[in-house]
Amino acid sequence: MDLKERISVVLVGTQSPGNIGMVCRAMKNMGLTDLRLVNPCQVDHLDAIKFAVSARDLLESATIFTSLEDAIADSEFSVATTRRHGKYRNEISTPGEIVERFAACAPTSRLALVFGREDSGLTTDEVALCRWQSTIETADEFGSLNLSQAVLIFCYEFQKGVAEPPEKPARELAGSASLEPLYNHMERTFLRIGYLNPQNPDHMMRTMRRIFSRAELDEREVSSLRGLLSQMDWACAEFKGKKGQ
Repeated sequence: MDLKERISVVLVGTQSPGNIGMVCRAMKNMGLTDLRLVNPCQVDHLDAIKFAVSARDLLESATIFTSLEDAIADSEFSVATTRRHGKYRNEISTPGEIVERFAACAPTSRLALVFGREDSGLTTDEVALCRWQSTIETADEFGSLNLSQAVLIFCYEFQKGVAEPPEKPARELAGSASLEPLYNHMERTFLRIGYLNPQNPDHMMRTMRRIFSRAELDEREVSSLRGLLSQMDWACAEFKGKKGQ
């Protein structure tokens, strides 16, 4: 597959129509064409059209989604771009490191580059949906980049860094379409056996997502884990409450 057929740019909650137009131009500069918008501002605004310049075709063909989960469902890999570090943002790679990882994957794999809102970026839950996290290193005194600038840098890194497929095909890793049902099943089972706090299950589930993201599961491994969870569901049919209570 050609690089432009393998990479999607996903903008979440974009607030400025002009930024969407400039992102279209940045993508077209680097030969990418698949733009996906999650709950965007007005896409056909005059500013979007004006700043897209000769990339208006990308603007008109952009796909609109109501959730990030749906927007990245067909991508085996996804990258949450973020400036912030913290408890759930502590394994952050550079764009170049992300390119190296992706270059070593199967040549049919798809990847989604996910960018957040201009003023607040991606939420913790949105970052958790993505397999990898990445940031662009900037000056400490002023690290904020315009959205289209950030998109251009990532697209440029991929344009120059993913030229040839790996000599040996890598494992076909499970994509979001398989992983999200796994995590949902895991959450239901863990709630059922009393492992998760019903008032805040997301806290521990974010940790589980990080663990299994690092594991880079393939479809067979996902199936095995789903089988284990199903056996746990059956075994705890008579469960009466959390241990020690």
